[in-house]
Amino acid sequence: MKKSPKALVIDDSALVRRFLKKELERLGFEVDVAKDGEEGEKKALENQYDLITLDIEMPKKNGLDVLRSIMEKNPTRVLIVSTYAVENGDIAMNALQLGALDYITKPDQRLATAGNEFIKEFEFKINELMKINKISLLTRKKRFSSIYTPVIEQATEFAPKDDKKYVLVGASTGGPKLIEAIARSLPENYPYPVCVVQHMPPTFTGKFAERLDSISKIKVLEAKNGEELTPAKMIIGKGGKHLHFRRDGNKVVCKLVPNTNNRFFVPSVDEMFFSALEVMNPKNIMAVLLTGIGDDGADGMVALKKAGAYTIAESEESATVYGMPKEAYVRGGTVKVLPFDEILQEIIAFGSKNDIKKDGR
Repeated sequence: MKKSPKALVIDDSALVRRFLKKELERLGFEVDVAKDGEEGEKKALENQYDLITLDIEMPKKNGLDVLRSIMEKNPTRVLIVSTYAVENGDIAMNALQLGALDYITKPDQRLATAGNEFIKEFEFKINELMKINKISLLTRKKRFSSIYTPVIEQATEFAPKDDKKYVLVGASTGGPKLIEAIARSLPENYPYPVCVVQHMPPTFTGKFAERLDSISKIKVLEAKNGEELTPAKMIIGKGGKHLHFRRDGNKVVCKLVPNTNNRFFVPSVDEMFFSALEVMNPKNIMAVLLTGIGDDGADGMVALKKAGAYTIAESEESATVYGMPKEAYVRGGTVKVLPFDEILQEIIAFGSKNDIKKDGR
């Protein structure tokens, strides 16, 4: 008989602990609980859990300190369940930087009816996180420390700035660190705009863009209506809206649209990819699909590749969650499948005068 996976719920609310315990047991977990950060840390370090749900604001020890300790001493899959973290983008970004894999709004105010909306999202995220190989968590910190070192010299000769090309990047779980690595590595004279859809709620994307702008040589900002796509600029799709594009004379600008197609993720990578096809010359597009749960972006990659775009998906060896990039590959939407460090080099090469080889892989 297959052994049930073990989970730990760390939360100072008895009501939330009972609720999450019940939901995890329904999903087949054997569940322990902890009423504060200190107790949670002790249990997390003394036992081997397959999954931990973690609140942020707790007595005795806050969630970020507990998370730091867990990821340094006994790494496992951690899902942040917190209203405070989701409403405070800086806190959430810190949690992701420390090693949390994803986040969800705590159902405090929704327990009576929590029902459907929360349970659907919670179950989806738990199922996807359980697909992540725990062993890979042990090497993530080491791998990312080397990726973060800028890999480009200012002396690199770039293509003319009037040669209009576009880099489009989509990511979900595990993506923020990779987007940060891209932002850190691109030089101030990078000749093309970079547009990013990272699955995040509305309160996150502005803070995320500000954080990236503070560590980047290029300009990084959150998308807004009418924002022009210009060289050496990274545009982060706004949470709660889809990132589309439109023509304004000779310019390509951002267009934020509501979720009329009832996408599960808003912003959606597919929405960005399909909109780009309507506005940009596909032969001038590099589309990159990084780590993430589900299949968002896969259909868009297929369409872009068929139209002549240069499409790259992250390989299983480096992806935190091999969901979105795998689907793009399986459906025939990839020109190349590469580990992230090589993808970073491809993005840089795309901006240079030397043509990159588009041989499949």
